Amino acid sequence: MSKKNVLITGGARGIGAATAKALAANGHRVFINYVNSTQVANDLATEINSEGGEAYTIQADVRDESQIKAMFEEVKNQHGGVDILVSNANMNFTPKPFVEQTWGEFSQKLNDEMRASYLCAQFAAASMVEKKFGRLIFISSTLSESPMPSFIAHGSAKGALDSFSKYLAQELGAYGITSNIVAPGLVLTDATAGAPDEFKEFIRSTTPTQTISNPEDVANAVSFLAREESGQITGSYLPVSGGAYLS
Repeated sequence: MSKKNVLITGGARGIGAATAKALAANGHRVFINYVNSTQVANDLATEINSEGGEAYTIQADVRDESQIKAMFEEVKNQHGGVDILVSNANMNFTPKPFVEQTWGEFSQKLNDEMRASYLCAQFAAASMVEKKFGRLIFISSTLSESPMPSFIAHGSAKGALDSFSKYLAQELGAYGITSNIVAPGLVLTDATAGAPDEFKEFIRSTTPTQTISNPEDVANAVSFLAREESGQITGSYLPVSGGAYLS
């Protein structure tokens, strides 16, 4: 397998960090995108490099088109362009019931989510079309298919992402580019550390595997879809939830 250039947005922590480690261990050159977590990103790159991998940090706010453009140009100028995009950057949202939420609160999440994914995919696709190879992998959520109270903004934005990925699969397949969704359920990360223990236990007890996912579980799914051998898998929605969501 030839070394590919992997860009992971929101790659410094949680699922992004686990994915960076997994894909570097698979022999790829990894670019860890971050916004504010400079030290965390640098420490992750150092860890990967010390273990024989190849990792670089790259700062950019993926809600800003000019910063996205500069990020992709840096990868292209130094290493020949992005081969695998893992669109993972977390976009904050306001958790509220529908009847209490304003359109501004709802649309902020929808716009941030889709703008980042759309622009990153568009810049990545330009490089992938030239190479006749590409892997677009978007981190969604099972909440796009299985609603929970107060998550309407998050779930709706991820639902739009799911549909977007199918369109990319259809349009870009002839260029050797696949587009797939990885949809985690509850994952034990910094972002969920504050969730009540009672909630976590409820999720665990009602999950078929009787477990809660770790970031490495999601990274394993991403690694599978990133493989050259996974070229016939495109337009898919892959839940990683221990069966908590069953399609």
